[in-house]
Amino acid sequence: MIAKDLAKCQYFQAMDLTYLTELLHPERDRVQLPYSIAHALLPAGAASLPHRLKTSSEVYLILEGEGLMHIDSELREVRPGQAILIPPGSIQHLQNTSDKDLKFICIVNPFWRAEDEEIIF
Repeated sequence: MIAKDLAKCQYFQAMDLTYLTELLHPERDRVQLPYSIAHALLPAGAASLPHRLKTSSEVYLILEGEGLMHIDSELREVRPGQAILIPPGSIQHLQNTSDKDLKFICIVNPFWRAEDEEIIF
């Protein structure tokens, strides 16, 4: 059994400026999964950098806070309880419009790899 406690996890700042902790990743955990799962945090008033995953799809499950999700030319308000599908190759970024941290789960399939992510300037 693998069980991870968020209170004990180490966060790092990702390329897109969100703060992440990987919960399950096939290359770092003893799991055979086609996907990876991370917990993400975007501070109040912050925004992630526009980026894309070239070949992986991604799902964000919003847990706390509110924001604006940008996927290609679409813009939508997001709030707790929503799941957002981000298709492969889509340019995406998230803005935190609340006065508290925006917290969400990221599921990436196939699992996240650095060479698959590209920051868009």
